[in-house]
This record gives sequence, structure tokens and C-alpha cells, in this order.
Amino acid sequence: MAKRTSLKLTDERQRKLDRASAIIAEDEYDDPPMSVVIDAALTHLLESKENLDSARNEFNPEMIQTIANTPVIGLQYRTCVESRYR
Repeated sequence: MAKRTSLKLTDERQRKLDRASAIIAEDEYDDPPMSVVIDAALTHLLESKENLDSARNEFNPEMIQTIANTPVIGLQYRTCVESRYR
């Protein structure tokens, strides 16, 4: 990841930040700073990844994929097929 000093806010990114801000706001009058919203989103992403990793030991891949599939946390299940004829 490259470190940058500025964050370009496209319309879509601003909409996502507004939605995330509404989720973590204490009430309708609370307007948390962007840094708090980003910290909460990053924490959620990391915790979700840890939860998925631990759930893989308990549930089958289809169940996890059905419940937690998201383009942000890619669920990849690999099958190795070996050919005897090479």
C-alpha cells in the first residue's frame, strides 16, 4: 500500500463514508470525524477476516460463502487436479 498525504473523495467514496458514519454515530445528531469512521471500518474488516478464518474450521465452505461472501474479503476455495499424463 502506498502512503499518500491526501484522500480523494469521489462521489461513491463519500456515499460510503456517509453510510458508515451513520452506522457508528451515537444518534442522528452525532457526526463522527472521518478518522473515526475509517478506523471503525478497518477494525471491522480485520475482525471479519479473523472470524472467517476461525469459522472455516467449524463450517463447510458453502455455508461460509453463502453467509459471508463479499467482494472485499474474497473467499477462495482451491481444488488441485493432477493429471497423470504430461
